[in-house]
Amino acid sequence: MSDRSTIGMKVRSLGLSLAVVRDLREVRAEELEQFETDVLAGFVLARASAGLADGTIRGDVGHLEQIRAWFGRPLWEMEPSDADAYFGKVLRGSPSGTRLARSQALSTYFLFLELRHKVEIHRMTGRVVECPIDEVNRPRGSKDAQLRIPPTEPEARQLFTGWAGELATCRKFAPTARNYTASKLMSEVGLRVSEARKLDLADIKWNLGRFGKLHVRHGKGARGSGPRERMVPLINGADRTLRWFIEDVWGQFGDDHTRPGAPLFPSERKNADGTARRVGDDALRDGLSAAVEGHLPGWQDLLTPHVLRHFCASQLYENGLDLISIQEVLGHSWIATTMRYVHVHRTRVEDAWVAGTERAAKRLEGLIR
Repeated sequence: MSDRSTIGMKVRSLGLSLAVVRDLREVRAEELEQFETDVLAGFVLARASAGLADGTIRGDVGHLEQIRAWFGRPLWEMEPSDADAYFGKVLRGSPSGTRLARSQALSTYFLFLELRHKVEIHRMTGRVVECPIDEVNRPRGSKDAQLRIPPTEPEARQLFTGWAGELATCRKFAPTARNYTASKLMSEVGLRVSEARKLDLADIKWNLGRFGKLHVRHGKGARGSGPRERMVPLINGADRTLRWFIEDVWGQFGDDHTRPGAPLFPSERKNADGTARRVGDDALRDGLSAAVEGHLPGWQDLLTPHVLRHFCASQLYENGLDLISIQEVLGHSWIATTMRYVHVHRTRVEDAWVAGTERAAKRLEGLIR
């Protein structure tokens, strides 16, 4: 009896069976294509189970699809040299935020492959999964590198005074007044444009606090974690702005104020049942842009809804509000983010320089005496 037969008998006597090793050449292209699709679907499900917002997941998948289209093969075949070529040539002139987001999406995807499918990919293709992004070729930079300097208080007053005067003669009063009110709220309590448009009429809680509060249900979550709710006090004149809009403007959109889900900022367009739709981001952005062009032309193409948010933070800081309170109003997860919003107006360096010169003057005065 041969040695192979003896080994086979021993294996069978132990109740074991030998695994059939599949020839790599037997894996068809159709199978790999289906497997790649299933892996991506699993990646999406895993990120959703981690609590990431749908928009964040769509963004990551979009980045992966862009890289896959360029590479032309399954991403697990990428080598560091391929990443060098892509980020060093194809994306060489792209904004740093795009480069960072795309490299982060690729790194996260490879982490998923290594944790979930490393053995399976090796069995099917003979490849060992390894992330092509390393410490040498990882794109550098920061998404927060852009410095946003808000307008001064007199400049903002000029904009909104001119805009308010325009309401008396504009062709469409209700939409113009709506855009004016939304931008005013951004400058007063730092709402994001996406937060403002998603507010319902019922989100105004007049009986809470000293001035009333806004229930912001669709705040931006940290690191794509999904909507983060917060209560925003109607300080800084926001209560007066909203009362005027609701009493004198809102009814002109022809919606029922008792209807559940009635938007605070309606669109002129109607739903199939005749109720008002919710205004879109573009309408609010375009309204602000047109007002800036007409009343503050020096800030044309510079004053955006997000810059109004920076203006709000700076004004609150100059008026004596502490950083923790400003962080709560803006809905930031980290105080460091809030500090970037107000650092233009902070005087810590200047104060230290003045104190230092005063100490130097006193020492010099002692030497002269």
